[in-house]
Amino acid sequence: MSDPRVKPLLRELADEYSTRYGEDAHAEMTRYPDEEFTAPHGGVLLLLLEHGEPVAGGAFRRYDETTAELKRIWTHSAHRRRGLARRVIAELEREARARGYRRIHLTTGPRQPEARGLYLATGYTPLFDTKADPETIGPLPFEKHLTTPSRT
Repeated sequence: MSDPRVKPLLRELADEYSTRYGEDAHAEMTRYPDEEFTAPHGGVLLLLLEHGEPVAGGAFRRYDETTAELKRIWTHSAHRRRGLARRVIAELEREARARGYRRIHLTTGPRQPEARGLYLATGYTPLFDTKADPETIGPLPFEKHLTTPSRT
């Protein structure tokens, strides 16, 4: 994710992770090679721009032959509560479907209740006991099976 326009979002995301988890999360932002988020490798990086500046974004990478993995869904703190994350997810799902993926997998951290709520609200199935304390689970996995849009 070396696109210079994504840097401010990733920096803010890393700061947020560090605050929530009490450790430096900046290394997590470079955990995956940039190439994994490019079309030749089965991935996509998406940015929503407002007046030329990124306000939200996300990406997916190839998880396996039929599955895309969502990563780094993020809305800049000054632009939250406007439905931008839902737009990012919907567009990433559309793009994943267009590229032949049939399923989306993702994980979110146990201290990110907003993300957990977003994924539940957008139709993702939790692959964990939702009644359990998230801290005892660790990363919270979700999946969604993509359907082919009906033509009318």
